[in-house]
Amino acid sequence: MHAVDTNLLVRALVRDDEAQTGTAEAVLTDQSVFIPVTVMLELEWVLRSRYGFTPDKLSQAFTLLCALPNVTVGESAAVRHAAARLAKGWDFADALHHALSEGCEGFLSFDDNLIKRATRSRPKATPLVRKP
Repeated sequence: MHAVDTNLLVRALVRDDEAQTGTAEAVLTDQSVFIPVTVMLELEWVLRSRYGFTPDKLSQAFTLLCALPNVTVGESAAVRHAAARLAKGWDFADALHHALSEGCEGFLSFDDNLIKRATRSRPKATPLVRKP
């Protein structure tokens, strides 16, 4: 199994370089690959900031990558959780931090928007996010 870098995933999703797109697609379909969670975090930033991907389009792309049969995404449950939250207005990094903190007593933050979203997402549970 090979790990892949962000630029390979960008080529496969953006399709802006014919030769690299073909290679990237072949890698993602013809062999087993691993995508580190850090690559997914960088991928979201690149696709949003450089290529103008909307939250819905990002969510779809991440869901697709996680569903490929020969692709293993690091922390895939958290990535899928964060991708679903993107479509609901969450920042991907915040959603990923939140998802990866599930086993903790809490997640302390000064970010009022994150606190509101997190509290709404778990109304009957002890808020995972709160101000210190």
